[in-house]
Amino acid sequence: MAGQSIIMAGALGSLVAGLATGIGAIPALFLRKPSDEQQNLLLGFAAGVMLAASFFSLIMPAIRQAEARGASGVEASLIVACAVLLGAWGIARLHDLAGPLERAGLGPPGIADSAVQRRIWLFVLAITLHNFPEGMAVGVSFGGGDLEAGRATALGIGIQNIPEGLAVAIALQSAGYGRAMSALVALASGLVEPLAGLIGVSIVASAQAFLPWGLGLAAGAMIYVVASDIIPDAHRRIAGGGRASAGLMAGLAAMMFLDTAFG
Repeated sequence: MAGQSIIMAGALGSLVAGLATGIGAIPALFLRKPSDEQQNLLLGFAAGVMLAASFFSLIMPAIRQAEARGASGVEASLIVACAVLLGAWGIARLHDLAGPLERAGLGPPGIADSAVQRRIWLFVLAITLHNFPEGMAVGVSFGGGDLEAGRATALGIGIQNIPEGLAVAIALQSAGYGRAMSALVALASGLVEPLAGLIGVSIVASAQAFLPWGLGLAAGAMIYVVASDIIPDAHRRIAGGGRASAGLMAGLAAMMFLDTAFG
């Protein structure tokens, strides 16, 4: 297959996978502003999606990628563990930089003064960061010249992106953003995948070397946001968290099924 055709296939495959986040956000267009109890249920669902994605879409594939490049089981696990810790550290520092970033004209207005908005936008950022190495994985799959492998990877990641798009949209709605705005941001969070896919398919060898680190960094960022922001926020809103735990288990189970059945 010609090199230019491979690059085009990788870019299109990652674009289709990224657009699936927009499909997931469609139900949010019909949701009214949720009550506190509903917010906790929906944010719990989002947290469950993130936790399952962190392990089944990111950490486990990262270890396999490192082993495929010659690392032993211990070395692969150590690489990914370091990447997870680095990702968590990075998102924690971004939390602290919210004020200076807003004063510099970066980030959504009001993020420095509103703890709720800061937590929600960090959540959106964590989802967006995790889409980058996934998009790169699609590009790398096509870059090997095996169209069937590329299509299968794009399909699997696209299916996984649907509940993630919904999670982003409902998280933004819970912070007071409108339905259309929430859906558009959810779609935008997935559109880093075509860029990453183009990079991956163009520089297959370099992208493969980066993937274990990229996947691990994204996992660390997502786990940190769930542990430090989403779960504590649910308990601040309603003593005991309300239905957040039920939502978390539902989201975790749904994403775990999608990751293992179609990953």
